[in-house]
Amino acid sequence: MIENHIKKVKRKDATIPLRYGVEDNWHWDKDDKSNEVVLYGPDMRIAHFHPKWSNGTAAVRGTKVLNRCSARFYWEIDICERIFGTSMMFGVATKHSRLHADSFLNIIGEDQHSFGLSHKGLLWHNGRWQSYTRPFRENESTTIGLLFDSKEGTLTYFKDGISLGIAFTGLHLIGEELYPIISSTAAKTEMTVNNMRREYYNLQDRCRHVILKSLRSESDVQELNLPNAIQMYLRTNREEHHKARSQVKEPPCQLKADSILY
Repeated sequence: MIENHIKKVKRKDATIPLRYGVEDNWHWDKDDKSNEVVLYGPDMRIAHFHPKWSNGTAAVRGTKVLNRCSARFYWEIDICERIFGTSMMFGVATKHSRLHADSFLNIIGEDQHSFGLSHKGLLWHNGRWQSYTRPFRENESTTIGLLFDSKEGTLTYFKDGISLGIAFTGLHLIGEELYPIISSTAAKTEMTVNNMRREYYNLQDRCRHVILKSLRSESDVQELNLPNAIQMYLRTNREEHHKARSQVKEPPCQLKADSILY
């Protein structure tokens, strides 16, 4: 039942979480999306829905597994000014949730495999809804933050930097892998994932991150008096780490024909 997962909302102002965590690096999955979703931009972080017209609902999952380890993850969805239609949604889902429907519906949360918030301020899970926050203003850009706590099993939403309170609980009981997911029924709408962060898994993870931040080139690794296994890890992850740190926040609603991936 939806009451088993949706928590009574206690709204409060809050700073953006995980400011002292580590940059995370994931993107929308080009192999796990509706054909009505176009991905483009650096690292495929921008999703463009229904490029011509819309006759249904389209969704795309992210590449990040959220409940593989005990940690908290935060990411933001920048929504362009075209906020309208039956449903624009943001949440988490397993691989069993569908990514396309030939009808206009709230696809994230239509069954037990996904949990979502719609732009109309409603939480959805298992085909049932509950009021959570005020409907978004149409044709006004906004940023939705999602904080997933795999240890506590909670999902909290933020809107333009303000916490809306815990939305879903009991997610640690989900036996399958959970991924970020977004969807839209509206034509030519766009969402961009930005500011992806996670907390450190353990002390070893924090130490490795500090070392990676200090490395300027691969030759620096050779100068460190470290075991071969750690040096190999640093070489393998140095480029990926600096790529994540250099991420430029993508502005929404700037579709470039030469960088589209269908």
